[in-house]
Amino acid sequence: MKKLQEAQLRKPVTPDLLMTPSDQGDVDLDVDFAADRGNWTGKLDFLLSCIGYCVGLGNVWRFPYRAYTNGGGAFLVPYFLMLAICGIPLFFLELSLGQFSSLGPLAVWKISPLFKGAGAAMLLIVGLVAIYYNMIIAYVLFYLFASLTSDLPWEHCGNWWNTDLCLEHRGSKDGNGALPLNLTSTVSPSEEYWSRYVLHIQGSQGIGSPGGIRWNLCLCLLLAWVIVFLCILKGVKSSGKVVYFTATFPYLILVMLLIRGVTLPGAWQGIQFYLTPQFHYLLSSKVWIEAALQIFYSLGVGFGGLLTFASYNTFHQNIYRDTFIVTLGNAITSILAGFAIFSVLGYMSQELDVPVDQVAKAGPGLAFVVYPQAMTMLPLSPFWSFLFFFMLLTLGLDSQFAFLETIVTAVTDEFPYYLRPKKVVFSGLICVAMYLMGLVLTTDGGMYWLVLLDDYSASFGLMVVVITTCLAVTRVYGIQRFCRDIHMMLGFKPGLYFRACWLFLTPATLLALLVYSIVKYQPSEYGSYRFPAWAELLGILMGLLSCLLIPAGMLVAVLREEGSLWERLQQASRPAMDWGPSLEENRTGMYVATLPGSQSPKPLMVHMRKYGGITSFENTAIEVDREIAEEEESIM
Repeated sequence: MKKLQEAQLRKPVTPDLLMTPSDQGDVDLDVDFAADRGNWTGKLDFLLSCIGYCVGLGNVWRFPYRAYTNGGGAFLVPYFLMLAICGIPLFFLELSLGQFSSLGPLAVWKISPLFKGAGAAMLLIVGLVAIYYNMIIAYVLFYLFASLTSDLPWEHCGNWWNTDLCLEHRGSKDGNGALPLNLTSTVSPSEEYWSRYVLHIQGSQGIGSPGGIRWNLCLCLLLAWVIVFLCILKGVKSSGKVVYFTATFPYLILVMLLIRGVTLPGAWQGIQFYLTPQFHYLLSSKVWIEAALQIFYSLGVGFGGLLTFASYNTFHQNIYRDTFIVTLGNAITSILAGFAIFSVLGYMSQELDVPVDQVAKAGPGLAFVVYPQAMTMLPLSPFWSFLFFFMLLTLGLDSQFAFLETIVTAVTDEFPYYLRPKKVVFSGLICVAMYLMGLVLTTDGGMYWLVLLDDYSASFGLMVVVITTCLAVTRVYGIQRFCRDIHMMLGFKPGLYFRACWLFLTPATLLALLVYSIVKYQPSEYGSYRFPAWAELLGILMGLLSCLLIPAGMLVAVLREEGSLWERLQQASRPAMDWGPSLEENRTGMYVATLPGSQSPKPLMVHMRKYGGITSFENTAIEVDREIAEEEESIM
C-alpha cells in the first residue's frame, strides 16, 4: 500500500505555479527538514531549558507575597492542589503536542487547522510579553552595574534626585529603640533612587505624555537584547548550552542568600510571618483563585515556550518524567525563594521596628526598592547586592530565551524553505524590531506602559487560548487519538488522572478563573496614579485582539475548504494529511498511510482537497488503518 501511495503522490495533480519547490520533485530540495530544523545537543539541554523557562522572576517577587497574604502555610494546600489539577496536566499536554509533531506553535495546528488562530494568538501574547520582560532585565542590568561600587548609590539621602521626604531609616532610632519620626510620612533612599533616578518618573505627566528617553535605560535595554540575540544565535544549539549556567547558577546564589538571611537577627520573625498557617483563609474563594493564577503563570503554559522546546526533542524523550521534575521543582524553588526573601525582610522589620507586612511588597517594588534597601543594612552590601541582581538577571534571561525561540521557531516552521536557512538573520531582525518597540518603556513614563502591558498582554486572552487548546485537542481531535499518539512516543497511554483533568477538571478550573478575572476586574494603577479611560480601553483591546485571532483563524480555515458550511467545518477540523511524527521511521500505526517526513506540504494538501486527485485514497487508507488499530486494541 505504501508503494502505491508513493506512486500516486508522484503524479502531477496540481499546477506547477501553485506548488512549493519540494512538491515539484526537485531532488536537491528533498531533504529531511526535521534534521535541518535542529535538535538539542545534549540530554539535559531540554530539561534545564524548561527549568530556566518556568523558574523566573515571579518565583522571587510574586510567590512569597501571595503566600503570606493568602494564609501563609495554609496557602500551600490550594497551591499544590491547583498544581495537580491545572499545572501538571497542561504542562504535559503542551510538551506532548510539541514533541509528537516536532512543530512550533503555528504549524502544530495541523492537528486541527480550524484552530490555527490559537497559535497566532500565542505568538501575539508572547511577543508583547517579550517586549516588556526584556525591559525588566534592563532594570536589573542597571542595578547590577550600580552595585559595582564601594557604597551603594541608594544607601544615603542628599543626592540630586532626593527630596525633603527622604529619610535614612537605618540608624535613626533614638535611645529607647523607637523611630523618632513616623515612617509613613517619609521615603527611603532606595525608593527615591528607583522612582526618581532610575525611572525619572517625575519627568512624565502620565501615560499620555511619557517624556524623553532615558539614555542609560536605553543602553541597558540594547545590551539586554544583544545578550539575548547572542544566546539564541544558533537556536537551541546555543541557548541549550547557555542554560547550563543560567538555569543552575541562580540556585547557588539563592542558597547563599538563604544562608545569609537565616543567620540575620530577626530572620525567624519574617519566616514565621511567611509560613504561619491561617486555615480560615481556605474558606475564601479568592485564595483558591490566587493559587490557580500563580500556578498558571509561573509554569508558563499557553505561551508556546514549552511546546517549542519539546519540538526539538527526539521522538521518544521521556517527557512524562520531565513534566514532574520541572513542575515540582518550580514549586519547591518558589517556596525556597520565600524563605530567602522573608528572612531578610524579618531582619529589616527588626531594624526598622515596624511590622513585616509594612516592609513586604510584591512585584518590582520588592526587587528594586525593598530588597536593595535591605542590602544596605548588611556588611559588604555591594557584594550581596551584586549577587542578588545577578541572580535576577540569570532568572530573567532563560525565560526571555524561550519567548524569542518560540517566535522564531513558529514563523520559520511556517516558511521553512525561505526562513530556515536565514534563521540567524531573521532572529536578528526580530530582536531589532522588539528593541525599537520597547523604546517607549525607556522614557520617563515608561513604567506606566510597562504596567499596562503586564496587566493586559497575558491576562484573560492567555486563558482563552489555553482553554481553546485544551478543548481542541481533547474534544475535536479526540482524547483517544491524543492518548494513542502519546503511546507511540512513550510506550504507554496517560492514565485516568490525566484524561479526567484534560476532559473536565482543567477546562472547568480555567473557565472559573476567566469568569472570576472578568467579574473582579480592577483598573490598572501604579502607586497613586490611576490610568485614564483611553489607556484602560487600549489594554482591554490588547487582550481582546488575541482572543479575536481565534475566530479569525476559523474563518480563514473554513473559506479554504469547499462544500456546505457544515462540510467546510468538518474538513477544517480534521487533522491535515501530513499531521504526525516528522520522521518517517516514527510514523507507525495509522500514520503509515500519511505523507512521509515533509515539514511543509501545505500547498499540496490544499490542492489535493480541491482537485480530488489522491485525496479519497489517502482518507480511505487512514480510516482503514485507524479501524485496524482500534480492532487490535480491543483484542488486546
